[in-house]
Amino acid sequence: MQQTWLLLFAFLGGFLVPGVWRVDGISIYTVSELEAVNGTDVKLKCSFRSSHSVSLETVSVSWNFIPLGRGFEENVLYYYSRPYLPKQGHFKNHVLWSGDVMSQDASITLREVLPTFNGTYICKVLNIPDVHGKDGEVILRVVNKGTL
Repeated sequence: MQQTWLLLFAFLGGFLVPGVWRVDGISIYTVSELEAVNGTDVKLKCSFRSSHSVSLETVSVSWNFIPLGRGFEENVLYYYSRPYLPKQGHFKNHVLWSGDVMSQDASITLREVLPTFNGTYICKVLNIPDVHGKDGEVILRVVNKGTL
């Protein structure tokens, strides 16, 4: 009997104690692998589901890149109320915001992809207070156009 009351108190405490927020995990969805022909544009799709309402003031998106083999993680794009495009690095003039956070879409488009774009792209979405969840990852392979 005492254990039942303890469980009930712990369960209700999360809803009744003032100042305690209920934090849920955000779910992020991407394809695992994608191929693109050298020199073409490719859309990296990333969608998310949140248990909290979405607004331009609560959602932030960051896309990062880890090259194949050795290399350091590089920021591709950051979004908070508007996209912040890179002013230097691999992705300067090669990335566009293609998403719509109000539709729970955090996609980007890589323009005129190069072989140096081979690697893993990480989509991270936060919707305060929904900040816990597994990031989306896409492995991009840039291939040369075949001849017939």
